[in-house]
Amino acid sequence: MSPSTMKAIQLHEFGAPEVLREGDVAIPEPAAGEVLIRVSAAGINPPDWYTREGMPGVPEELKPPFDLPLIPGTDVSGVVAAVAADVDDFAVGDEVLGLLRFPTVMQSGGYAEYVTAPATDLARKPSGVSHVHAAGLPMAGLTAWQFLIDLGHDHPSPFQEAQHRPMPLGPGSTVLVNGAAGGVGHLALQLAKWKGARVIAVASGAHEEFLRELGADEFIDYTLQRPEDVAHDVDLVLDTVGGPDSRRFLKIIKPGGALYPVYFGEFDDEENARLGVTVTSTQVRANGAQLTELVRLVDDGVIRVAIDSTFALKDAARAHARAAQGHLRGKIVLTVD
Repeated sequence: MSPSTMKAIQLHEFGAPEVLREGDVAIPEPAAGEVLIRVSAAGINPPDWYTREGMPGVPEELKPPFDLPLIPGTDVSGVVAAVAADVDDFAVGDEVLGLLRFPTVMQSGGYAEYVTAPATDLARKPSGVSHVHAAGLPMAGLTAWQFLIDLGHDHPSPFQEAQHRPMPLGPGSTVLVNGAAGGVGHLALQLAKWKGARVIAVASGAHEEFLRELGADEFIDYTLQRPEDVAHDVDLVLDTVGGPDSRRFLKIIKPGGALYPVYFGEFDDEENARLGVTVTSTQVRANGAQLTELVRLVDDGVIRVAIDSTFALKDAARAHARAAQGHLRGKIVLTVD
């Protein structure tokens, strides 16, 4: 007889990492268009800890609804355990990975032994890619892909009226990646190199060797130099840190260039127009087709997913505490026995 309950990390209240606790819950059943995944690994992403904290600083009218208790997590890799009757693309036993339902649903239950997933959000996991590395790819990889390569949808940006359109990259392009050692940053660096661009990586000095191994042509240690005082004639800045300080990069971008803050800040449209710089942002969306292209690049050795650290599912609170320390090199991943 198949089990009816599973271990899962639940959030019963908002707060510090310690509010994440393991418990027994019912195994979900796939709805139409969905599959049930036996989770092998689950990636941790910023929306996970923003949700855990209750999204402080976000006005109440802008906060998405959260029904507690909830099971966090959107990035998973695992094995298909069941499929809905109308799903033809996947079968029981297939190894898959995915960013689940984001941003339609901010948290989709990935920190668990089982999770349901829309089939359209999934990609097949190549046998040469481990579940840990696969689980670290979806949100960070799709963010980098949709900012730099192809948006892949026509949903309006939640940050501005202008629709984000990635500028073409190739030989002769210079791209600066701020926060290059993090989840999005280290993958964006590699995608820009894949397209033939020259890449300037900005991070703390401890990450220089790591980023040069990934292909960075130039490295700026932000603890020693302000990148906006050192870099110049840049075609594109991908600012994975973003926020209010992102506009400091405007002065290093050539006319006709672009600034993409992952976390949108405050910009003056008139200033942007005067400088001839396009400033746009977007919100990552689940996309199984794009993820298929990304994981193929991982399998081919074109890009690699760096793993900062792994924690057992039951130690999700410790994983979030590691995230709170900052200075991550790649992704944090939970492993599920």
